[in-house]
Amino acid sequence: MTLSTDAGFAIYVHWPFCTAKCPYCDFNSHVRHAGVDQARFVAAFERELAHFAEWTRGRRVQSIFFGGGTPSLMAPCTVERILEAIAGHWALDADVEISLEANPSSVEAERFRGYRTAGVNRVSLGVQALNDPDLKMLGRLHDVQTALAAIDTARATFPRLSFDLIYARPGQTVAGWQAELERAIGLAADHLSLYQLTIEEGTPFFALRQAGKLTVPDPDLGAEFYELTQAVTEAHGLPAYEVSNHARPGAECRHNLVYWRYGDYVGVGPGAHGRLSLGASKRATAIERHPETWLANVEAHGHGMVENLPLTEEEQGDEYLLMGLRLVEGVDLSRYEALAGRQIDPRRLDALLQHGMVEKIGNHKLRATRDGFFVLDAVVADLAA
Repeated sequence: MTLSTDAGFAIYVHWPFCTAKCPYCDFNSHVRHAGVDQARFVAAFERELAHFAEWTRGRRVQSIFFGGGTPSLMAPCTVERILEAIAGHWALDADVEISLEANPSSVEAERFRGYRTAGVNRVSLGVQALNDPDLKMLGRLHDVQTALAAIDTARATFPRLSFDLIYARPGQTVAGWQAELERAIGLAADHLSLYQLTIEEGTPFFALRQAGKLTVPDPDLGAEFYELTQAVTEAHGLPAYEVSNHARPGAECRHNLVYWRYGDYVGVGPGAHGRLSLGASKRATAIERHPETWLANVEAHGHGMVENLPLTEEEQGDEYLLMGLRLVEGVDLSRYEALAGRQIDPRRLDALLQHGMVEKIGNHKLRATRDGFFVLDAVVADLAA
């Protein structure tokens, strides 16, 4: 894959509601048993999009992503109105990628057809596991048969499909994961997001681990899971293009590439973040996390922003390294220097090169090696120091 010189412009829409909260999830998601007033929320999305459109006139949208939460709980008419609002404010690429995250338990063929009619052309299914005991342990509301049916429905409805799996789960063996991964690849997916289970502070899983009631694989075994994941996906034509994402050539998620290449994106909806180049500075935006508070703020002020901060050169350089070194294509050192206003310390770079943590591609590109991916946070911290 060649390194893009145009990092792109994208729109992220956060739908914050779920039917239930998974015990490993630290995303901004909320359960509302009394239901959600979608008409009121979609009007707020329209207003917040209009606010950001005033800042970004003339930009062309490469991708739109509905994340959450569980966007597949949205009515198709809600998705359609949001897409119409986006198209009314910005020019869209002729082949704009429009993705929507879905949980298998909320998949209905009729609703999926509605999303497709609205303009969605890529769906990402939160499958997470292909055996029922682990799905139950992960707090998922679907079983394997439901997941398989959802994959079939999505494949028949959308031009592009991805689904997520979590590995290095409690009690999982490397052999078991290999069989599960090969089964997943056999389901005709052209994109897989494969995440090693991490225990995030504040989640039920964190409390269980602290109490000694949950044990996950140690780092050495985790590395074995990771190595197997790379080998199996490469052997089947879905090599990693990012630490946790695998695709057949041409099937990479364009929206996430905007993030990882440090492009610009508008983030709307409760808890969304954005990065926007405005004038001479790049700004970081953050939206109010609590859905009803966000709703009231948008209705009162036209937006729910709680942060709108200019990033220093150092912060921009750090973010570019943090995002770009996740990619197999790596980063452009000349772009880093333009963003950060300085070069990477040659001594630190040489040390990482000698230890096989990073490698140069030509004179101006740098990427993490396979070994470097295992300790990527430390590599980035060293380069940014």
